[in-house]
Amino acid sequence: MKKFLDEDFLLENRTAAKLYHDYAENMPVFDYFSHVDPKDVYENRRYASVTQLMLVDGHFGDHYKWRVMRQCGIQEEYITGNGSDEEKFLKFAEVMPYAIGNPLYHWTHLELKRYFGITETLSPLSAKRIYAAADSKLDNLTARKLIEMSNVRTLSTTDDPVDSLEWHVKLRADKTMKFAVLPSFKPDKCVNIELDGFLPWLKQLEAVAENKIETLEGLETALDKRAEFFDSVGCVISDHSLDVVFYEPATRAEVEKIFKKALRGKKLSETDVAKYKTYILLYLGRLYKKYGWAQQYHVGALRNNSVRALKNVGADTGFDCVGDGAFAAKLAAILKTLDETDELPKTILYCVDPSENAVLSTLINCFQQEGVSGKIQFGSGWWFNNHKFGIENQLRELSSVALIGKYIGTLTDTRSLLSYSRHEYFRRILCNEFGKLIENGEYPDDIESVGKIVQDICYNNAVEYFKKSVTF
Repeated sequence: MKKFLDEDFLLENRTAAKLYHDYAENMPVFDYFSHVDPKDVYENRRYASVTQLMLVDGHFGDHYKWRVMRQCGIQEEYITGNGSDEEKFLKFAEVMPYAIGNPLYHWTHLELKRYFGITETLSPLSAKRIYAAADSKLDNLTARKLIEMSNVRTLSTTDDPVDSLEWHVKLRADKTMKFAVLPSFKPDKCVNIELDGFLPWLKQLEAVAENKIETLEGLETALDKRAEFFDSVGCVISDHSLDVVFYEPATRAEVEKIFKKALRGKKLSETDVAKYKTYILLYLGRLYKKYGWAQQYHVGALRNNSVRALKNVGADTGFDCVGDGAFAAKLAAILKTLDETDELPKTILYCVDPSENAVLSTLINCFQQEGVSGKIQFGSGWWFNNHKFGIENQLRELSSVALIGKYIGTLTDTRSLLSYSRHEYFRRILCNEFGKLIENGEYPDDIESVGKIVQDICYNNAVEYFKKSVTF
């Protein structure tokens, strides 16, 4: 029987172990999508407790952990409420024995082992000892130190087009930095014309762009000015949450009328919304191509399902699930429209529904381009697919119908700096998949060749894909 979380954790044979230890383990990290707070990095924040790093920090935290705590009936006071940091940690420890088979069990113990040197398993019996031991090491675990310990060379945050990027600008000028922190461009508030926050957001955009927005042209000019600014601070990627994919072509004149109708505060029909969203997504795609960025489409989440929780806890606090909306034809139409005029930027496609893996893994090769390696990507197992089974499925689907050797690898998609251990988790699963293929006689025993592919997926392919961002 193997020991829990030993040096060959998740590695089922000697070839897998060799691939991981000799090729993957020490590769740098290029985290092209995260929710890291750039202010924390610039100020080299010190954390008051391990709870702030691992569970909850104000309104933010690890939704995966919150969800299982709620499943155990733990009061919200000890999840996102006013309970003390120690109480929250102890309550989380109560959940751990029930998490067999859940990636949280692996992630939590990787976090404790890699950053705090703690190898004891977390349980109600050990919780107080572990909390005290972890807290005793926090003085040396600043934000920058944690990122450096994770061997991160580049990370990209998530930023609204109206953000000042104050902290990114300061980080860019800081000569002591050992890694790059880049902004990303996330214009969901611009796309979601039907939501109450659309008009207030436009006022913010007007102010920061110093550009009146009374027409579509005014909106486009403001977005272009913000993109130009983001580009000057190192941005190489955008992100869109496409919970529902729309494709409803319309003339510019039609969309102009819809936009002005929204400016007057008039109610829009579903067709109006679909036409505007289609138009603005296509406009933004062309904008990204102009600046040489990649775009990300995160497709199919069903968000904020509990009205009671939305009222009491707030939006985006762990009450989302997998959606089941058909999107293939509409998503393909967006890409096809941009591709037809050679205005399709590099694109990374993610689905939250694993049954849609085949859609994305086959769709990507409809729009590749001469001279651009892996232009369209099937993104890493996202959200509810970010576990051993989900990662294996994504890797197998991709390698079965496309070239996994051109894959740009995984990302954290979290705010917690301890989540960089999930890159290790992914790398172990990747090496195990390749190790099994070799030992089963399904691929030649050419360790150097496969090791190079492993290193490319871990880091090199992302560096090549996001060339503009490599400044360190």
